[in-house]
Amino acid sequence: MLEKLKEEVYRANMELQEKGLIIYTWGNVSGIDREKKLIVIKPSGLDYDNMKADDMVVVDFDGKVVEGKYKPSSDTSTHIELYKKYPEIGGVVHTHSTWAVAFAQAGMDIPAFGTTHADYFFGDILCTRELSEAEITNDYELNTGKVIIETIGDKDPMEVPAIVVKNHGPFTWGKTAAESVYNAVVLEKVAEMAYKTMTLNSEVKPVSQFLLNKHYYRKHGANAYYGQSSEDK
Repeated sequence: MLEKLKEEVYRANMELQEKGLIIYTWGNVSGIDREKKLIVIKPSGLDYDNMKADDMVVVDFDGKVVEGKYKPSSDTSTHIELYKKYPEIGGVVHTHSTWAVAFAQAGMDIPAFGTTHADYFFGDILCTRELSEAEITNDYELNTGKVIIETIGDKDPMEVPAIVVKNHGPFTWGKTAAESVYNAVVLEKVAEMAYKTMTLNSEVKPVSQFLLNKHYYRKHGANAYYGQSSEDK
């Protein structure tokens, strides 16, 4: 079942390790088949060194295992909430990468200070509020998804496909599992850049909206011109 998607999700999970975003079992990637309304996700606590595509777990929108010999990731309910809310999302990533977690633990947004950030994220990467004791006690992972959605509000989730959950860590998403990993890698790098910028200049100001618009829309807008056209490839 969903062998192609299992392979894609497996490779996306392995890329987290290859790019140095995770150690041991500190992360997970999922992907979704919208037609079948099924999600493929990494098993809970399974070591990356011994993991195979066949180990990926298939769950439905209620988190029930449809296929797989392992338990799904403990963060499955968070992934499901994002898939339910945003039909444009095709993949979700969670890591405990160092620089993004630093902002999460500080309870701070990751400011857009320059064009590197603006090339990928249309504005600050937001930090959620702290979850209440009741939210942590009952349906913690589901409520993590809900607080992410609450923080995004009426914004387009694809314009800033990343967030940091206070005291926890980053989540990213994309149109595919691979794209969500790409966004996780970029998030970690811009978080590092932001931290170092703030260390060098505690009074630094965000990039101007004009320059942010220019860099974001030259890659993502209707008239984007960055990269090669299909005729040039």
